Formats: sequence, C-alpha cells, structure tokens
Amino acid sequence: MNEMRETLDSGLPVLGLELPGETRDTLCAFGAAVVKQNEVMNLTAITEPAAVAKLHLLDSLTVLNAADLRGKSLIDVGCGAGFPGVPLAIACPQAKITLLDSLGKRVKWLEEILPQLGITAECVTARAEEAVADRRESYDYATSRAVARLNILLELTAPYVKVGGAVLAMKGAAAKEELAECGSAMKKLGLKLESVKEFPIDGTSHAVIVLRKIAPTPKQYPRRYAKIKQSPL
Repeated sequence: MNEMRETLDSGLPVLGLELPGETRDTLCAFGAAVVKQNEVMNLTAITEPAAVAKLHLLDSLTVLNAADLRGKSLIDVGCGAGFPGVPLAIACPQAKITLLDSLGKRVKWLEEILPQLGITAECVTARAEEAVADRRESYDYATSRAVARLNILLELTAPYVKVGGAVLAMKGAAAKEELAECGSAMKKLGLKLESVKEFPIDGTSHAVIVLRKIAPTPKQYPRRYAKIKQSPL
C-alpha cells in the first residue's frame, strides 16, 4: 500500500493533477481491493502495487486532463475491474458516474466494494449494445479502456453521448494508428475529432482521444456486436 501511495504521489504532478490526501487514500484503498479480489476473481493481470498505481490509477486519471467532469455525467463502457470509472468517481465526486459491464460477477463485486469505500457510482450489468436502448444520448461523456479497437469502440460508445458531449477514448501507443482507421465511423456516428492528449506513463505513451458529438447518432447504431466486429464502420 505504501509503494502504491508513493507511486501515485509522484505521478500526479507529472499529470498536472492535485488531489487531497483523503482522495489519494481512497484511490489506493480501491487499488488494494482490486488486487485482493483478484486472488479469487480474474480482474487484472497487474497486481504489483507500483504498477497498479501507474497503469490503473494514474492512467485512469488522465481523463481529468481531457475533460472537466464536474457536474457532468459519464458512462464507463466495459468497465472491467472499474477502470477508469472508479478512480474518476473518487477524484471527481461532483461527477455522476455509471459503470457498465457485461460480466455480472464483476459488477456485483463493484456494487459491494464501492459503498464500503465511500464511493458513489451506478453499476449496470449489460452488454453495451443492449443497455443503450434506454440510455441513448443521455450522458455528457462516454469513456472506455482496453475494450476494442477504436473503429469498433466508437459504435459502442457514441450512441450514449448527448450532442455537444464527447467520447473520451483511452488508448496506448497505437492511438494515432487506430484513429486513422476511423474517418468513416466518426462521420456515420456524428463525431468530430477534437484533440488527442498524450501522457507518458511508465515509459510508454498513453492517450485520451476526445471526439466531440456534433450530430445525433442514427438509430441503427449500435448494431449487434458480432456484426460490429465483423464489419467495422
């Protein structure tokens, strides 16, 4: 836990972020809870405390440099163990965060652990292409990490975002390569590239791609996942 906290403390200034000590404690408590739960449930391959701080906590917090979440709603599509959504809920309690994942066991664990740590977020078990039926264009932001290539991911996230909001896609070193594949998808889904914000974490480039929603997403999107994967826009 000390190693996780030290790594978090040294990494925040690099990202230009300042967080109260209590917030940092909660971030590390959640990181430790993920590592502990990982002993009985497959949540993450990253379990070494410093690596959890860098590759889960700090990586998640890069979203705060791409968008002001205060007073806004954000859905984390395919949240997995809770990244980036839970660290964002901890660091910006003024945001309304929804965690969406198709694996019920993961979501049930999040529903149990978050109240224990004093973290507020809505937890939803559903597939991304199905949950959108009653949540279409109802969020200021949608984000996602390590779910799919960008040309697939945009069809899963854009339908959740209000016109004027944005998709905040978290990507690694291949961010620009994936973005180059997405011209057609952006046009069809009502998105426009606003910026690519890059952050060095643990010696590699991490990026948040900000895609502004400039027009409603046509009702036929998202398609079924098999179809999206087979034939990306």
